[in-house]
Amino acid sequence: MASSTACSKSVIDIVRRWLLALMVVPVLAWAAEIEVANPQLQAGDDGYVLAADFKFELNPRLEEAVAKGVVLYFVADFELTKARWYWLDEKLVSRSQTYRLSYNALTRQYRLSVGSGLHQSFASLSDALQVLSRLRNWVVAERGEKGLRAGDTYEAALRLRLDVTQLPKPFQITALGNKDWSLASDWRAWQASLPALPPNAAPASASAPPAPVEAK
Repeated sequence: MASSTACSKSVIDIVRRWLLALMVVPVLAWAAEIEVANPQLQAGDDGYVLAADFKFELNPRLEEAVAKGVVLYFVADFELTKARWYWLDEKLVSRSQTYRLSYNALTRQYRLSVGSGLHQSFASLSDALQVLSRLRNWVVAERGEKGLRAGDTYEAALRLRLDVTQLPKPFQITALGNKDWSLASDWRAWQASLPALPPNAAPASASAPPAPVEAK
């Protein structure tokens, strides 16, 4: 009887471990590949600017794709919300910024483009990724943004993701459900208390007399 009881407990333990393994494996499989570190919302001349660091590496498949001329699109998403006790939280700010990482076989240089106007060239992929991983001076809320007030506390959230929807069609099909093409962070949320913005620079007076010219 004792032997039968011991055998039953052993079987139960094995089943429990097996079920636990099934629960843990999906969590590991979908773990975030990008880490968002040190996010900070600061006051700037044009409004509130965002700074953060992203920690990640490209896997061999993505490195090979870039080297063969495929442009990778990374998108940084930022949101700022205000908690409301009587209703759903109010989303006050929602911004996105796109980075394009490419390689020019003629010049043998990697190129990183931000938005529509900023471009930088690099001799190595690691140099380009180092700049991509350092988010600096991104204006996410301009002066006079509706609903924002200095001194109040808001819920800020930031993430970075590889946007496979901007890849060429054949690569979109390949990337669908493919772990090698999955590169993203979880939303990194933090409580942000908005500092006061610096005063606007006083405009030069149109009626001001011209500066005197020294006689020679």
